[in-house]
Parts: sequence; C-alpha cells; structure tokens
Amino acid sequence: MASNDEDDDLGGLDARNEADRKILRSVLLINLGQSAAGVGLGLWAASTALIGAGLDNLADASVYAVSLYAVGRAAMVKVRAARLSGFLLIGLAALLLLEVLRRFAGGEEPVGLAMMAMAALNAALNLVCLRLLRRHRGEGVNFKASAIFTNNDSIVNGAIVLSGLLVMAFGSNIPDLVLGIVVAAIAANGGREILREASETARREAST
Repeated sequence: MASNDEDDDLGGLDARNEADRKILRSVLLINLGQSAAGVGLGLWAASTALIGAGLDNLADASVYAVSLYAVGRAAMVKVRAARLSGFLLIGLAALLLLEVLRRFAGGEEPVGLAMMAMAALNAALNLVCLRLLRRHRGEGVNFKASAIFTNNDSIVNGAIVLSGLLVMAFGSNIPDLVLGIVVAAIAANGGREILREASETARREAST
C-alpha cells in the first residue's frame, strides 16, 4: 500500500512538473516574439524605449528558458539558474544605458505612434503571460523571478505609452531617452530582486 501511495505522489509530482513546463514554454515563446518585434520596431522607429523593452523581453525569455531547465530539479540548481537570470538582466540593463547615452549624443525624434502601438500590444501579451503564470501554485525562486519580470514589463509598457504621447506632443526625443534610463533602472532592480531571492533561498536550503 505504501508503495502505491508513493507511486501516486511521484505521478502527481510529474504531472505538476509537466504542467509547469507547458506554462514556461508558452511564456517563453510569447516573450521571444515580443523581443524580436520590440527591437525591430524600435530600430525602425528610432525609439530607445522600444529597444529597451525588446531587450527586457529577451531577458524575460532567458529567465523562462532557465526556469524551464530548472523544473523538477534540486533546489540549489534552481538557485543557480535564478542567479544566472539576475545577472543577465543587470547586464542587459547596462547595455541599454549605454545605448541611451549614445542616442543622447545625437539621434532623431522617435515615432510616437509606433511606440504606443507596440506598448499596447505588449501589455495585452503580458496579461496573457500573467494568467498563465498564476496557474502555477508553487513558490519556487524561478517562478518568483518570472513574476518579477512580467510585472516589470507591465510598468514599462504603461510608461512607453506616456512617452509616446510626450514625443508626439513636444516633437522631442528627450521623453524616449529618459524612459530608456527608467527602463534600464527597472531592469537592473529586477535583477537585484532576483539575486536577493536566490540568496535567501540558498540560505534556507543550507540551514535545513
């Protein structure tokens, strides 16, 4: 009887792990598409904010890929995967800041309408991702990292809509560049939160 109970527990765990993998595959593909569209449209529209949002989505996709790898593995494997995600996000934030500084030196006015349209599409896709992630009931560090990334995206998209309006109203690239700095700061802070969560998880595991 005990053996049957153990088999049932293992079967339930396998089912949960497979459900987690399915969720992560879905949000991974969504974010890869957002990244390609954001960077491509950002380059065409000369928008630092859109390029930053695209890089942020690329970082999200990397987190989801790492989280997908970590599903069903030991806790410390998940911690190392989360740390990799955190450092990646901070690195992308630094690259975005460099791009902002380069454009401050001289760049054309971005296309405000394109910024707003892409941000609206991203906002809708982020809602889909949040609904998918909320189906997961666990509290693993990788899913917490995924939630941090997706929530950050929601803030960024709202700011891009506002920036697009300001660009159109004032005919200047300054709102877009300022938002680029804000996006970089949000991304860096998200990376810091993930690293902090990973460190706390590692301490809990070491004390057990």
